[in-house]
Amino acid sequence: MHLCIAALFSRWRTRIFMIVLHVVVVGLLFLLDRDVVHQIPHHLWYTALYLLLFVLTLFQYLFTAGSNPGYVDDALKDEMAAENERFLRDYSLGSGRVERSKGVASYNSSTRLTVWLGSGSSSSNRTCPTCRVYQPPRSKHCHDCNRCVLRFDHYCAWLGTCVGYGNHCRFWWYIFEETVLCLWTSVMYVTSLRSAGRSSSWLHFSAMIILLVVVLAALIFLVLLLLFHSYLVITNQTTHELIRRKRIPELRNLPENVKPYSKGYVRNIYSFCCAPSGLYEIEKMPSITILEERANYSFLESLYFNCC
Repeated sequence: MHLCIAALFSRWRTRIFMIVLHVVVVGLLFLLDRDVVHQIPHHLWYTALYLLLFVLTLFQYLFTAGSNPGYVDDALKDEMAAENERFLRDYSLGSGRVERSKGVASYNSSTRLTVWLGSGSSSSNRTCPTCRVYQPPRSKHCHDCNRCVLRFDHYCAWLGTCVGYGNHCRFWWYIFEETVLCLWTSVMYVTSLRSAGRSSSWLHFSAMIILLVVVLAALIFLVLLLLFHSYLVITNQTTHELIRRKRIPELRNLPENVKPYSKGYVRNIYSFCCAPSGLYEIEKMPSITILEERANYSFLESLYFNCC
């Protein structure tokens, strides 16, 4: 209990720090450069759009940080609830279907998220020793959250939560908005420095330079992070699978240049952005023969193909 409270306090302390950091960096821009404040009435739409982006970025940050990454035990509970609802619906139609409905509920609830649908593998060795639940393919136990996460990507210390099946898309949009905000803020700082020139004191000028360096460093990091996660989206991979590929049994012996879960770049992007929310569906890995054929595919051939 005490560990849970401490972890929750640590998460919110990080989130409050991130919000304060945003407010300080943007607020000092207006405080240090009086010309920016004086020009607001003349550039009202410009300032309004910038502040709107600032608010949306903070909202997206909190929205992503507070979202569920997709825990395995929650998915199992949701599936069991759906099967029980189906059972009750069938029961209301007549007692003759009760036994058959029970069988369907029992089978689906115990296999849909637990049976490894790859070629010849079994879920018998995929039980998490901590959570005591079966781990579907692409899932992993997060030691920071102390829970198993579906399609685990990584644990983000800045968000205070995991990034996985349930919030990876939100995480990408947060990085995108944060990148645009940093780029816009750096442009405004450069403009302020050019307009200030020698008229400002050395302390004032030094403070603006330091803040600009901080924003540019964050911008470089965010651009690289955005490009990296865009690559993961296009190829239907996760950070964990890319970095720990040699340690994941089902990926260990596959060709290096093959993305086993890719459905084609176009369908990968569509599934990532437009997939309907609902019960988690296990992604089936194609046979080794098909994967070896894809190792020689050109870029155009990889744009679209069937998953199996």
